[in-house]
Amino acid sequence: MLCTAAVVVVGIAAWIMSSAAGGDDGRSLQWSLLVFAALTLLAHLAVRQFAAHADPVILPCVVLLNGLGLVLIDRLDRAEAASAAAKGVAAPSSDAAHQLIWTAAGIALFALVLVVVRNHTQPARYAYTCGLAGVVALLIPAVLPARFSEVNGGKSWILFSGFSIQPGEFAKVLLLIFVAAFLVANRDLFGAAGRRVLGFTVPRLRDLGPLLVVTFVSVLVLVYEKNLGFSLLVFGTVLAMVYIATGRASWLLIGVAMFAVGAVVAYHLFAHVRVRVRVWEDPMATYYTNGYQIAQGLFGLGTGGLWGTGLGAGRPQEVPFAKTDFIISTIGEELGLFGLTAVILLFGVITVRGFSAALATRDAFGKLLGGGLAFSVGWQLFVVIGGVTKLIPLTGLTTPFMSYGGSSLLANYVIVALLIRISHDARTQAAPAAPPPAPIAEAMTEHIRRPRPR
Repeated sequence: MLCTAAVVVVGIAAWIMSSAAGGDDGRSLQWSLLVFAALTLLAHLAVRQFAAHADPVILPCVVLLNGLGLVLIDRLDRAEAASAAAKGVAAPSSDAAHQLIWTAAGIALFALVLVVVRNHTQPARYAYTCGLAGVVALLIPAVLPARFSEVNGGKSWILFSGFSIQPGEFAKVLLLIFVAAFLVANRDLFGAAGRRVLGFTVPRLRDLGPLLVVTFVSVLVLVYEKNLGFSLLVFGTVLAMVYIATGRASWLLIGVAMFAVGAVVAYHLFAHVRVRVRVWEDPMATYYTNGYQIAQGLFGLGTGGLWGTGLGAGRPQEVPFAKTDFIISTIGEELGLFGLTAVILLFGVITVRGFSAALATRDAFGKLLGGGLAFSVGWQLFVVIGGVTKLIPLTGLTTPFMSYGGSSLLANYVIVALLIRISHDARTQAAPAAPPPAPIAEAMTEHIRRPRPR
């Protein structure tokens, strides 16, 4: 029922956008909606077949976000086609059609994960393999020549004969599996073993070794690749998982201190970091160069106001990379503050439901993995919106499920599949059996003194 409602909302949004923006005869839109509805049905059947007791709200929220993203990308395609027609040049290929293909691939991968991972504890058996694979995935773009890995100044891609993929998106999931398993195996050491420094316990370096190696290698590689947003995403998520595992607020202080030191070092070592900070401080000072994107995004949000200009009635195409990094600006301009708030609430529902599934499961690995995956979705949205609204420096991350891009969509569907698996297992796990009664000969006895009658 909820998936049907999500598809209906997407269909209404697409009809409104098509009526306002125009650009086709409506047949391609109808076919796209039919394909999207069929894909939603396949995802629903996969959940009913392989995780029937899972949380029934997570998938409909994902479907709605994915569908709205397709509508907005199609809206920007139409704007580009109109601009090309005005200039007398050929219109570019439809990114919405490509994104629909990636959606089909994402749902296929979503179903495959549900089929293969029949128990959420399975990935823990391959924790160190996942950690190694995640680091290798991050290293590949860094060692490739620029023509095979660099897009818009960042070396985070694999480019080959018109095909492109960001391995870092999948590395994120692999590293979270490793971190969850590692923390489960060494949780007591994080909270007990070590030295007391300034009132709290610092674990021994040998206990932290594997975790520090993976974290710092990931961050250093991503800094070298000029993908600082993804570094912040990985570091913040790992820090949150450490806090979930130990329950010690001191770890948050350690993490903030490490981040502050890393930020200062990166600012002095890398010119592109200094550029991002200066644009964040005053985008109008470099409006015609580096500050143009963030300034136009702020103009779009201001134009939208509370209610927005309406789907298809704004000018979000004036913002560079409106389909990817700045799709939040597109939402804010055409749907207004209320529409943007609704989108944020949908992400909030996914995050909260993910945490609920993590809390409901009875094993430590499921709690940590579910908590880390759910936090990564919410944390990524915060980083994206913070950059677009100039709350924090712009990072270049994309909005999950909504921005154009296949790698992000595939990786996030894997995250959703794992959360649904954890939710299903949590709801079907049998309660722990009560210990058998001890034999009378081994039962503890207690002498009770009878009070004397008065």
